Amino acid sequence: MNDEQHMKLALKLAQAHVGQTSPNPMVGALVVDRGGEIVGRGAYEKAGAEHAEVMALREAGEKARGATLYVTLEPCSHHGRTPPCVDAIVAAGISRVVSAMEDPDKRVRGAGFAKLRSHNVNVEVGLLAEQAARMNRMYVHHRTTGRPFVSLKMAQSLDGSVASRAGERRQLTGKPAERYTRLLRYEHDAVMVGIGTVLVDDPLLTVRPNKPRAVPYKRIVVDARGRIPLKAKITKDQARARTIVTTTDLMPAVTREALEKRGVTILECARTSDDCVDINDLLAKLANVDIISVLCEGGPTLGASLLSGGHVNEVDWLIAPVLLGGPEAIPVIGNVTRELPVRLHTVRRLGDDVLVAAEIVR
Repeated sequence: MNDEQHMKLALKLAQAHVGQTSPNPMVGALVVDRGGEIVGRGAYEKAGAEHAEVMALREAGEKARGATLYVTLEPCSHHGRTPPCVDAIVAAGISRVVSAMEDPDKRVRGAGFAKLRSHNVNVEVGLLAEQAARMNRMYVHHRTTGRPFVSLKMAQSLDGSVASRAGERRQLTGKPAERYTRLLRYEHDAVMVGIGTVLVDDPLLTVRPNKPRAVPYKRIVVDARGRIPLKAKITKDQARARTIVTTTDLMPAVTREALEKRGVTILECARTSDDCVDINDLLAKLANVDIISVLCEGGPTLGASLLSGGHVNEVDWLIAPVLLGGPEAIPVIGNVTRELPVRLHTVRRLGDDVLVAAEIVR
């Protein structure tokens, strides 16, 4: 195996823990001895767990001396919940480190590489950097912007509608699309909807994966005036997922008190001139509580607000094989006030539905 093949394997080790490591990145590591044999493997499993590099070095033992360490992200050089990985790398006698990318976290950024080089470790950076950055795009965005990575998932008919009339509950897409949506939820820290979705659909918004998420899942409702019904499903089940209602000072005190008694977290945000939740302030507050990624499954109004404000990083558009028609049909998205070029990365069938996934071009 060559350097690229080893790095691909390290990336695969990291990717196996998608949805588990937030607010930290996914990291994979391999130790390969001078004869080309893999003698140590490691992957970061969850916040507070042993780092991938340390795990791989422990497995390698004395075979790490003079070996090459392949790692998908720059080894840390600071004391967090665990000691610096660079110290363990130097102590193990690693002679060469091949890293896919620099860590964008300001506590690490370049310092890990510098310390390794100061101990005469040969450091090479940039192998499969694009794949590594894509895998950790939510982490990278959070660390470089101070905002959560936002994905917008919408479902529409062929003629661009979500319902035949206002207030209608309508399931447009089938089971494969539903499974895809649950996977998206699992990959993100939180799912977000507007109060209109809660009033019409009364969703539960849980993940229900094959295995529980290491990081407690969050459900966010954007509700400027406190209109959320106290009997809504999302207010009752705080064991499987925790609910956050983002609101303003317009929420009645009695509503706030009743929700908090149910275990719901109230996050008061600034409001706009038209008395809506200020999305900028909302995202900043979410980032401050270590929510690094949000999947918005809101309706036309919330979706348009996020797009118009330039807050969306990726879109997942599901198109169902039906024509709703009619003069009262509700369009999939409200009034978006800016042009947003996108770069397609996925177009495929999900049963009878079609998925179009793309990233917003900055």
